Amino acid sequence: MATIGIEAHYTKSGIAPRILAALRAVRGPDADITPETLAPMDQFHGRGILATQEMAALLSPQAGESILDIGCGIGGPARWIAWRFHCQVTGVDLTRAFCEAAEELNAACGMRDRVHIEHGSALALPFMDGTFARAYSQNVAMNIANKAGMYREAFRVLKPGGVLVLSNLARGPNGPPYFPVPWATQAEQSFLATEADTRRDLQAAGFLVESYQDMTDAIVPAAAALRQKLQAEGAPPLGLHVWLGADFITRQINTQRCLEDGRTRAVEILARKPG
Repeated sequence: MATIGIEAHYTKSGIAPRILAALRAVRGPDADITPETLAPMDQFHGRGILATQEMAALLSPQAGESILDIGCGIGGPARWIAWRFHCQVTGVDLTRAFCEAAEELNAACGMRDRVHIEHGSALALPFMDGTFARAYSQNVAMNIANKAGMYREAFRVLKPGGVLVLSNLARGPNGPPYFPVPWATQAEQSFLATEADTRRDLQAAGFLVESYQDMTDAIVPAAAALRQKLQAEGAPPLGLHVWLGADFITRQINTQRCLEDGRTRAVEILARKPG
């Protein structure tokens, strides 16, 4: 079976119009367009806005800082963090359609002055050395084989003393994921790392690993409940399926099964560039 490229795997058309139309259909034609009202549809990672809130607590953004979102998708976390913490967030993503949708949604929220989007690769970030105070990445590393290269680039663009927070899925002990999942339709697209792999690659890039938290046991009950709800009731009125398609529900169910069955682990990592 031929491997589908990562950008092709994610590319969709008409993303922002679909999201805005769905929101207005459910909440009325005069619905407020804000990072909070968009959250059910623009937080493209497991556990949605809750995961972003937990990641942001670890990142601890400060007002006025320049923050980098590596693999920003359609910009949901970037908008929410810029809105909640009064900082400037720059997002970079490999998928051009995501970048275009992110810019459209930034405009719809009135946040173009606080959230900037660049089309580019995590392995060759289009920024000068020492540009950002903090950086984060949510559910992106699973698609990147060269994680050491990703971490070297993050290290390069951070200021001395800057922090990198990673929130993603790691390799579990009980075999490969059930495919398809949101990040991959086949094994050739999925690159899950162990804790030992992650620590090694971060340290090789120059980071000090300050914490590595395995969140799996804490979130499995909610994962199981979500799987059961999706299997029993199908898609909710607002959700990622609005722009990713009805088959995304199967991918969500498989994601929860992977966590329940120990095929993936949910982790949050805080690493710091020495000051």
